[in-house]
Amino acid sequence: MRFFIEFSYNGKAYHGWQIQPNAISVQEVLEKALSTILKTGITVVGAGRTDAGVHASQMFAHFDFAETFNSKDLVYRLNSYLPKDIAILNIFEVQPNAHARFNATSRTYHYKISTSKNVFDYDFAYQVQLPLNVDAMNEACKILFKYKDFQCFSKSNTDVKTYNCDIKTVFWTINTNQLIFTITADRFLRNMVRAIVGTMVNIGLGKLKPEDMSYIIASKDRGRAGFSVPAHGLYLVEVVYPESLRLKS
Repeated sequence: MRFFIEFSYNGKAYHGWQIQPNAISVQEVLEKALSTILKTGITVVGAGRTDAGVHASQMFAHFDFAETFNSKDLVYRLNSYLPKDIAILNIFEVQPNAHARFNATSRTYHYKISTSKNVFDYDFAYQVQLPLNVDAMNEACKILFKYKDFQCFSKSNTDVKTYNCDIKTVFWTINTNQLIFTITADRFLRNMVRAIVGTMVNIGLGKLKPEDMSYIIASKDRGRAGFSVPAHGLYLVEVVYPESLRLKS
């Protein structure tokens, strides 16, 4: 039987989601916990990769297990076993061929910028104390809808077959002394959100104009886009799947 596991994590202590040969990852810790409690080797497949230091308030993975179990009891036992920076939210059975990565129809990220020095969120938001023109940044957001190929925002030397992404929503909001960037798409390239935000920050600072976004995207040149903002301000906040994947309990 195949199960989806919904969870969240504070990425500060981890070298990203995916298992690494010489560094701790969220996937490694989660697999160890499941294998220990279910008393058999468990491999989990995540909805996608997150880089070192990136957080997730909603992430999914799937795993296979031959026996039935009480989901609420397993959630409780996993949360008791796991470190404080990983939390299990739900576990449910899905169709046998359901895939946490390939069946996701959209993913939403937030990027948080603190506009004043804040001793409580320096680990969880990028601090930019210079004034940012949010109207200009939102004008640049509108330009993203005109394009599909976002190679200019992709990390170099990736193994992807296409740089096309279908952006569904993208905008900036102001929340007291914090700016929040929201972007939803069917898929994302490696480093894509952080590169977009870095370009937007340059626009907000007046180093670039909103219309420069068109030239940057059309160039397909990572060197023309902005810097990559720090990972600790980035959050995966939602992954959406078709309702038909879930088996009714």
